[in-house]
Amino acid sequence: MGKTKNRWLIALSAIAIHLSIGSAYAYSVFKKPIENSMGWSGTEIALAFTLALICLGLSAAVFGRFVEKYGPSKSAMVSAVLFSTGQIGSGFAIAQESLTMFLILYGVVGGMGLGIGYISPVSTLVKWFPDRRGLATGMAVFGFGAGALITGPIAADMIADFGISSTFYTLGIAYFILMMLGASYIARPPEGWMLEGMKTGLASGKAGVNQDLAQLTANEAVKTKRFWLLWVMILINISAGLMIISVASPMGQEMVGMEVAAAAAMVGIMGIFNGAGRIGWAGISDYIGRSNVFAVFFSIQIIAFLIIPNVTNAVAFQALILIVMTCYGGGFASLPAFIGDMFGTKQLGAIHGYILTAWSMAGVVGPIIVARMKEATGSYVPAFYIFAALLAVALVVTYFIKQDINKIRKQQASQQKVA
Repeated sequence: MGKTKNRWLIALSAIAIHLSIGSAYAYSVFKKPIENSMGWSGTEIALAFTLALICLGLSAAVFGRFVEKYGPSKSAMVSAVLFSTGQIGSGFAIAQESLTMFLILYGVVGGMGLGIGYISPVSTLVKWFPDRRGLATGMAVFGFGAGALITGPIAADMIADFGISSTFYTLGIAYFILMMLGASYIARPPEGWMLEGMKTGLASGKAGVNQDLAQLTANEAVKTKRFWLLWVMILINISAGLMIISVASPMGQEMVGMEVAAAAAMVGIMGIFNGAGRIGWAGISDYIGRSNVFAVFFSIQIIAFLIIPNVTNAVAFQALILIVMTCYGGGFASLPAFIGDMFGTKQLGAIHGYILTAWSMAGVVGPIIVARMKEATGSYVPAFYIFAALLAVALVVTYFIKQDINKIRKQQASQQKVA
């Protein structure tokens, strides 16, 4: 069958795929140029990104089984075709001045590519890194967060020099090449593959890595209490992060008097902390446990969301926002490893896809709550208190999920004693 592939090159391939699709977070760079050039409203242009997020979550759920059946390589290739078609097609839609075409190609077609591409490498990395699940998935998902940092300034310069359509064409081709390179190498580990340290541990009677709670199919997983507890946790964590991301610049200007340029710089730095949180917190979760790291996320954010409305200093305001961003990114990165811990790797991609429907809902919930509160009260402050309460609910949910896991562990231990 040939030599076993290098798992670190597998991780690099996953990063290449996620760097490409993560460029979607740089969409704000296109907003003003499209508005000025096409005359479309800000709401109409924003709808394309909202559609992309909705289709990301839905396609991840629908095509999770496709990823499990055909493997990460073919799935990533499908993602490359869809995502690059969405980008190149968006350029064509701009050239034709067709809003409907733009919404379909960027939002629906590109969004489907996002969803399939997001889950394709993750379940594979969990299988290659049973000893460092959090770190491995953190590296891939870091690529998704870092994609915007790389694409943002490049796209802005290209738009100024070559125009919107040409920028979409060029980037679409570049993404296709990068994603196909990653897809050509990424693969599941061979059947029965095991780390040398794990083999030695098993031979000596010592556990090489922690045992998964169960090995469940996607249909079995959705019937468990812990699946829905995790879904609620993810919904709240993402909603809280997107609430801040959606209004970060105007919020900084109004609440603490930041200059426009300073607020824009903060948005860029938020992307760095989002990405750093993906690797940092996911790596920490390998040592303190996934349920514990989520409890830390929610505790930190509750405190931050209660303090921010009372902060008048711009530096303190930004520090708290950036801390929240690390928790936002860390939640994404720790999720696949948490799924593996609780449901096993049998159909991890499909289960991951189902849980990512929470992302689709959060893409609506977070921005809408903060926008409605601002319209109703003229202030961002009430939104922070609403989300502090929701984060408190999420913290309680982490307790219940930990109790459920401990209960199952005890049942398994008693059954082994009887056997």
